Amino acid sequence: MTVKPDEILQENFAPWVLDLGLVAEEVGDGKAVLRLPWSDRLAREGGALSGQALMAAADTAVVLAVSGAKGGFVPMTTVQLNTSFQRPVTGRDVLIEVELTKLGRTLAFAEIDMTVDSVTVAHASAVYAIIG
Repeated sequence: MTVKPDEILQENFAPWVLDLGLVAEEVGDGKAVLRLPWSDRLAREGGALSGQALMAAADTAVVLAVSGAKGGFVPMTTVQLNTSFQRPVTGRDVLIEVELTKLGRTLAFAEIDMTVDSVTVAHASAVYAIIG
């Protein structure tokens, strides 16, 4: 990995984001793959993983993908995050796979696939403003 994703997470994210337990499996070249480990604490009524947890994981993964493409963390903020939930997740880890589709000087665009056993459970698109 060209950047240190664990350090980026620890130094730039709120404690509740860190509580998601995200594990960076790959970061670099405009891509990032994070694992969101299953936790009963992230489940909603009925036992399925909450959409808020998936969206927070996707949002965080984009920051790491941009950081990887830039060679390190730069200040940025979410402009848009649009998520479609396709299947419930119960008792399984989710892979969050980000691909930057465009990285400009002030904006980054990303597509995010969230999968369990190679099956898409949610998909998101995001736009970020790069402020630094």
